[in-house]
Amino acid sequence: MRLAILFGSLALAVTALPVHAQVEASGSLTSLPSVDSRAVVAEVRRVIGERYVLPERRPALDAVMAEGLASGRYAVTDGAVLAERLNADLERVGQDRHLGFRFNPQEAAMIASGSVEQPGANPAFERLIRNANHGVTDLRLLPGNVRLMKYDGFHWTGAESAAALDNAMRFLAGGDAVIIDLRANGGGNPEAVQHIISRFLPAGTQLTTFYMNGSAEPDGFSSLETPTEQRMIGKPLYVLTSGETGSAAEEFTGHVAGYHLGEIVGANTAGAAFRNDMVAVGEQFVLSVSVGRAVLASTGKDWEAVGHAPTVEAEVTAALDIAHAAALRTVAATAPADERAVLEAVAEAMAARGLRRAPELDLAAYAGVYGDRTITSDGGRLFSQRPDRPSFPLIALGGNRFAVESAPGMRMVFEAAGAAVQAMTVEYVGGPAQPRTERTAPAR
Repeated sequence: MRLAILFGSLALAVTALPVHAQVEASGSLTSLPSVDSRAVVAEVRRVIGERYVLPERRPALDAVMAEGLASGRYAVTDGAVLAERLNADLERVGQDRHLGFRFNPQEAAMIASGSVEQPGANPAFERLIRNANHGVTDLRLLPGNVRLMKYDGFHWTGAESAAALDNAMRFLAGGDAVIIDLRANGGGNPEAVQHIISRFLPAGTQLTTFYMNGSAEPDGFSSLETPTEQRMIGKPLYVLTSGETGSAAEEFTGHVAGYHLGEIVGANTAGAAFRNDMVAVGEQFVLSVSVGRAVLASTGKDWEAVGHAPTVEAEVTAALDIAHAAALRTVAATAPADERAVLEAVAEAMAARGLRRAPELDLAAYAGVYGDRTITSDGGRLFSQRPDRPSFPLIALGGNRFAVESAPGMRMVFEAAGAAVQAMTVEYVGGPAQPRTERTAPAR
């Protein structure tokens, strides 16, 4: 069963163009027949009536579709209009992030061409995942040997996805702390969840039980045995979340929270716990229908309509800086004494940037020439530049102190009398004292 992949981040590859532009890309507008709305709605009613995960909610969903037919609301021949109206009714009554209906002939054709569960059965789907690098969109080394993976979808095609994730896990395992960014991750496949979370848990740890299609026999997932070079049990872990973190990404977040593997930084997740199937309806439509429940072994609960709350609440756009600062402080606590001061200084700078600390004076007051260094302001930030070198943005630390963004251990401390800045001293954390430099002229 697929989670919200095609309706989530990976769907952007299919749906980036306007609807009519998509149709033109694969054929002509006239190549699509007029929609038989009654037949389309009948098929949606049949699938939901037979398969929707909550039997008690099926009558209400069927009733709203019956009312749409009776009122003439669905009496249209334009597929995009029908999908918009039907989807709005399903959303209003279902209150289910995995239940949705849309007009997308290209995606419908891909789903109809073969199973997306069995490797090799759907080349178009696998090509789409390969082009998305199996969900791994960024691997980055941050100051302090904190390793970041931006992961935008728990995409899975079998061995090829496993190999891509193994490469990412080896990179992360080399860090002193790990940040996994799921802020734009709308979900995916539980096998991808299992593959990654197993690096942080002993093998055989119970993960999730899935109750699918009303079956009395649930599907259970446990953590896997993992290669030594990919194991990260006990390593400081920070997971970034937002309201767009959904489905399988929430399952992963739930394991981290439930087993106390790390901190959740950002905002509450989407609350989309059901598993879904993607069903092609005719040649032009895709129905996402919830068909199963997921229960976490660590809590005995699902997260439908609730989501997971962060352990460290932060503005979504600032979550990376806040997590990086927390990771650096954790690493600094056990670092050698000669490294500790630098790690703590970088942590201060990252936290200040994430919290958008304000300086004591207006930025324009600091602009000027200090020896061979020129400080300028664009109204939102300060920049430092020396002759024949690029300019570097500064991070306000509060008061009259700033850090150089590209080298946070380098500080610029300004001296002011009232609102007038008179001098500046460059400091290097753990380094020798530097001479004081007078402000000789306004910035050129």
